[in-house]
Parts: sequence; C-alpha cells; structure tokens
Amino acid sequence: MTPEATADPSPRRRASLEVLRAEAADERSVLVAERLRSGEDPWDFMSQLPSVDEIVVLLLRSERILPPHAVRPGHEVSDRVLRRIVDDYPQLAPTVWSMLEPAEPERAWTPRVRRDAA
Repeated sequence: MTPEATADPSPRRRASLEVLRAEAADERSVLVAERLRSGEDPWDFMSQLPSVDEIVVLLLRSERILPPHAVRPGHEVSDRVLRRIVDDYPQLAPTVWSMLEPAEPERAWTPRVRRDAA
C-alpha cells in the first residue's frame, strides 16, 4: 500500500469544531498536568506544547491519514490532508497554514515530514 493510499479520499466530519476544541483542551490539560506532576516548570514547557487548535488539526490529520498499520506518509500527502481539513473547518485555516510552514526543530509533534527522513 502506497502512502498516497493511506489518505482518506473522502474525509468525514466527526464533530463540530466546538466539540473538537473541547476534546483538544482536555488533551492539552492532561499534558500540562503530567508535566507538572513530574516536577517540570511551566515556564519551561508551556511554549513547547501545541495549542488547542493545533491539537485539533493533529487529531483530524491522524484520523484521515494514519489507519492502523499504515506507513508514515510523505510531506505531499500530509500537506494534502491538511488542506482538506481547511476545506472542512475553515476556522482552522490560520493554524493549518502555520503548520504547513517549515517545521520548527524543537516542536517534535509537528506533522511535517523532513525530506531526508521520508
């Protein structure tokens, strides 16, 4: 199965953006709580965590692009899926466009795939 075949050609809306944002806020609060419990200083890690909208985009992307046992897609497939998310959720456009820019090396959760790693 090629990476192109792993992308869902007809993405489906799973929930409203408000529901997705509420789920993402819960996920983010869990990340914060875990890091606080481990003794980390919030001044050190808060800027490294994805925003609520970034988590929403990452969750939507993973639902559409990474079915069980799929090969990690190249950047072209990932970018195409991210653009489809904008079609379904226009309010996420600024977040998606910022995620399509070159990846910041310190943010490991970014959906971009380096060309040399593909």
